[in-house]
Amino acid sequence: MKIVIVTDTWLPQINGVVTTYVKTIRELQKRGYEVTTITPESFPTIPCPTYPEIPLSLVRPSTISQSLKRIGPNSVHIATEGPLGWAARRSCIASGFDFTTSYHTRFPEYIRMRFPVPLRLSYRVLRSFHNRGSGMMVSSLQLKKEMQERGFHNVS
Repeated sequence: MKIVIVTDTWLPQINGVVTTYVKTIRELQKRGYEVTTITPESFPTIPCPTYPEIPLSLVRPSTISQSLKRIGPNSVHIATEGPLGWAARRSCIASGFDFTTSYHTRFPEYIRMRFPVPLRLSYRVLRSFHNRGSGMMVSSLQLKKEMQERGFHNVS
C-alpha cells in the first residue's frame, strides 16, 4: 500500500508535528507500507511571518497533482493547513483522491495572539479545510469533543 503524507513542517525542524510523523512513518514502514512525504524541502520557500523557523512553500496545486499521479497512492494524508496542505487539498479534490487530515496546532488561537482575527473566522476557514476530507485525526478525546462542538465532522 502506498501512502503520501503532506506536511508543511519537516526536518530539520523539531516540533510535535515532525516528531509525530517521523515516528508514524517508521512504524508504517515496519509494517510494509510504502510512505512518500511531500514537504517544504522540495520547493522554494519563504519564512513564515512571526515564526521564521517554519518555511512556507511556494507551490502550485498542479505540481502536487503531478506528484500524486506519479506516485499513485492508495491514501493521502494532509498533516498541516499551510501552503502545501492547501495545495494538496485542492489537488486531491480536483483529481478525485480521497484524503484525511489531522489537527495538531491550535492555529486559530495562534493567529489571534499575533493579529486581530476573530476566532470564529479562523475556525470557519479550518472547517472548510478539514471537513472536505474523509476524516480528521486529533490527539485526544477532549480535543475531538471540542472540534465536534466547533462544527468539524468525521473527527477521530
